Amino acid sequence: MAAPLAKHDVFQAIADPTRRSLLKLLSNQEMPVTAICKHFPITRTAVSKHLRVLSEAGLVKERKVGRETRYKLEASPLIELKDWLQYFELFWENKLGALGRFLESNDSNSENEQ
Repeated sequence: MAAPLAKHDVFQAIADPTRRSLLKLLSNQEMPVTAICKHFPITRTAVSKHLRVLSEAGLVKERKVGRETRYKLEASPLIELKDWLQYFELFWENKLGALGRFLESNDSNSENEQ
């Protein structure tokens, strides 16, 4: 039986800067929502909504400890993002190489003029 599809994909989940900040914060340690809220100038409800999106994308795992829910980063779904970005890295390297060659040719042209 196939795994159920996530409500949000990794790309949607990381599109928001607050969610990206949450991922960074949770990469170091597991935290309860009360501790997480201290790092953001938004309401607890807003933090909880962001955590839900991250959880639905599989990027955050929840664990009950007594009455408290703790959250931690689940980085494995980021492999999809890494693979997608890696494809485009070739284009960036080509553009950066061309820029470097252009700058070097301008430097040598400037030196010849002096």
